Amino acid sequence: MTGATDSVRVVVVWVPDFPVLACGAQDGEPVAVVHRGAVVACSATARAAGVRRHMRLPTAQARCPGLRVVERDLAAEVRLFEQVVHRVEAEVVPRLEVIRPGLLAAPARGAARYWGGEPQLSVRLVGTVADLGLPARAGIADSTFVAALAARRGDGVVVPADGNAAFLSPYPVGVLGVPRLAELLKQLGIRTVGDFARLPAGRVAERLGTEGIVAHRVARGGSARPVSVRTAVQDHTVQRLFEVAEEQLDAVVFVAVALADELHERLAAAGVVCGRVEAAVETADGRILTRIFRHEGRLSSRAVAERVRGVLAAWSETGLLDAGDGEPGIRRLTLRPDGIAPDTGSQGAFDGERDTPVEVERAAARVQAVLGHRAVARIIEVGGRGPGDRIRLVPVGDVPDDGAGATGAEGAAGGPWQGLLPAPHPAAVYPVRRPARLTGTDGAPVGVAGRLELSAEPAFLSVDGRRPAGVNGWAGPWPVLERWWARDGGRRVARMQITTDDGHAWLLLVDRSRWWVEAHYG
Repeated sequence: MTGATDSVRVVVVWVPDFPVLACGAQDGEPVAVVHRGAVVACSATARAAGVRRHMRLPTAQARCPGLRVVERDLAAEVRLFEQVVHRVEAEVVPRLEVIRPGLLAAPARGAARYWGGEPQLSVRLVGTVADLGLPARAGIADSTFVAALAARRGDGVVVPADGNAAFLSPYPVGVLGVPRLAELLKQLGIRTVGDFARLPAGRVAERLGTEGIVAHRVARGGSARPVSVRTAVQDHTVQRLFEVAEEQLDAVVFVAVALADELHERLAAAGVVCGRVEAAVETADGRILTRIFRHEGRLSSRAVAERVRGVLAAWSETGLLDAGDGEPGIRRLTLRPDGIAPDTGSQGAFDGERDTPVEVERAAARVQAVLGHRAVARIIEVGGRGPGDRIRLVPVGDVPDDGAGATGAEGAAGGPWQGLLPAPHPAAVYPVRRPARLTGTDGAPVGVAGRLELSAEPAFLSVDGRRPAGVNGWAGPWPVLERWWARDGGRRVARMQITTDDGHAWLLLVDRSRWWVEAHYG
């Protein structure tokens, strides 16, 4: 077996824990950078305490009580990393590709000849980033994926030509980044990438579909991206020329969204997709600034706009957009697709079950461009005991990175959930709990003892300060005990279902002797 590798050698530069560095963390400080309630990066001190990526925030805080939590600021990461990109472009390699803040790739063959070899190129890149006060590792291989793994293994790892398959062989199949496929392979007794690579390609295509074919190509030492198609006959580049040089960056970003929509339309009409996009800005004084972004899969308008915004902000802060004695502003914005490949279809993630119409995605992107990224969201089911805990709103275009989206009472987010509220489910769940007052016949508040005994029979319920209604039925209370192991104290509450004589039914929660309404049954 031989791996069908790319003819172009790739060097990858990785800055470990870059989101942590971007938030200004101090050496030795336990820090976790979170996004949507999950850890996306953490410091070495936090890892030593047991914190891991993709871990839910409450679990991370339980493992590391002194953990400092910082909400992720992607724009700040882009601005900081742009300094690295600019320095590397100016001093080591003239053309590179930003995979994400903290990770970049570049063709290695020509640069290695210039600097005297691949090891020397690796040392030069690491030293250039170190001059900015940032730690870095570099790896070189026949593909970006393997080069990134080499960089993570240690500084200066060079995978020999045609050595991708041998390098990947001992890794677990989970490293291929396809969780469902990895789980299936483990059930079949295939636990390493080498074992998977030895399977006949025809059998993989028959049984594992497109995902399996791509993963098998990677396992055999090839590239995850199909062979690029030629586009010399048809140019998919889109651009906008400003009649008057535009000085407001937000206006340029808004145009970037519209251009990305136009780019999608051209690619769809040609039956292709792009894995990279180059954004080029021509200033009023004639200078041209470019940046290449990688985005596996179909690029969303919002993704392009966010990257353009971050780079423009970084260029503005560093003075690259300053005109000096010339005319200020931006004269032209160009989006040029790269890494063109045939469109083999994509799984829409808007409703989690079937492909989303492209028109819906584009309409959502336009609304997000005006009102913000979180203005249009989809509902996914997650784990939880209460009705408000079992759903999460995810902005359209984002993919949950913590395994959310499993369905079923026991399948949601790694259940089972003891104390899960059974059906029928409420008709309305309030985003913010509404205060309530549950009293007995004597007007005294009803309490719940430690053994779940009511201090009196419920007689009247007042919701949100309104006139009390008579109680004609109830069920419960049911206990909910969460995070009982946490040093800072767990959550001990109880829930009850109450019906009133005015025809309403409510879900109540009592927390520290205070009653709240969580949901309304109708």
